[in-house]
Amino acid sequence: MDVSLHPAPASPSPASLWAGALDAILRFGETGCPRASRRAADLLERLADNPGTDEALRELCERAARRFDVLPGPPAHGRTPDL
Repeated sequence: MDVSLHPAPASPSPASLWAGALDAILRFGETGCPRASRRAADLLERLADNPGTDEALRELCERAARRFDVLPGPPAHGRTPDL
């Protein structure tokens, strides 16, 4: 079977993953949106798993992904968080 007839599925380039991760991080910082936090964690994990990512950057991506993956959502509208 000729595999050239069946191209591999396209995967986002590292540049587009970085752009998406930074956008999600900024969106979370600006709005506190929990979906943006989860999206940032997902994209950072994908960057950490990318074979082209060096070890030091991989560790930073993994640390940041863990942090964004456990962030609580913003308080309900009109409520202040318990301190």
